[in-house]
Amino acid sequence: MVDRLVNSEANARRIAMVENCFGSSGQPLAEQGRVLVGEGVLTKMCRKKPKARQFFLFNDILVYGNIVINKKKYNKQHVIPLEEVKLESLKDEGQYRNGWLIRTASKSFAVYAATATEKEEWMAHIEKCIEDLLRKSGKQPPSEHAAVWVPDNEAAICMHCKKTQFTVLNRRHHCRKCGAVVCGPCSSKRFVLRTQSEKPLRVCLHCYDRLTRDKTRTPRPLPSVAAAAAKAAGDAAGSGGESSQDDDSDDEDERPAVEDKHDEPKFYSDGEKTEDTENHSSKDSTDSTK
Repeated sequence: MVDRLVNSEANARRIAMVENCFGSSGQPLAEQGRVLVGEGVLTKMCRKKPKARQFFLFNDILVYGNIVINKKKYNKQHVIPLEEVKLESLKDEGQYRNGWLIRTASKSFAVYAATATEKEEWMAHIEKCIEDLLRKSGKQPPSEHAAVWVPDNEAAICMHCKKTQFTVLNRRHHCRKCGAVVCGPCSSKRFVLRTQSEKPLRVCLHCYDRLTRDKTRTPRPLPSVAAAAAKAAGDAAGSGGESSQDDDSDDEDERPAVEDKHDEPKFYSDGEKTEDTENHSSKDSTDSTK
């Protein structure tokens, strides 16, 4: 499928349209050998509530963004290398159905499709792209993945001390190691999770104790000057108030959801005729009638 589309004009036009929809808020996506495999809307579980996001699956990356104008304009582009991705199917629970986890070393989150068929299609296409990438590169899939954050509305009290009730003054925080919703005192420690950031990140007391024990057991090489400087800067930043790293950037979009008819995702298969193949077929047909 991918090889037949790599050099097609149709594929180039599709990628150009995606770039145009993101405009200056997105990065260039056209690269030699890159193919747009499929696109569609999925519901992403964000920190505050589930939100519709536009997803684009390429043969080497997964791109998603906020919907400003459906099929015309998107912003807050996120690009995820597929070599870092691991999928995990989720069981249907109440209103949350047809979902799966997208796990990477730096960020993990849940998404939901509108139907079971769409979930199956999305997962199958993503898995196939990952499989092809790893086979060609000879790399192994990552063994460590970031925790999935527990949504705010699923925790009325701190998940660590089981006592503190969250209010306007007692804010919710997330442990970047386990994803639990915790209060300020129960997440007063920070630790460098190198798969996520060179700066110390907020972790709960339970994870901090475990990470500290593991660190003392495992000797580490001396850091480079650059790494030491980055850590020092992170320590200085971490000693202040709440870090912006404790927020989910997807939650910055607070516009009300626009009700629209459901559009099924579009996957570009090798059976799809491009303009080039259609012209070629028409020419063959004309020649055969002569």
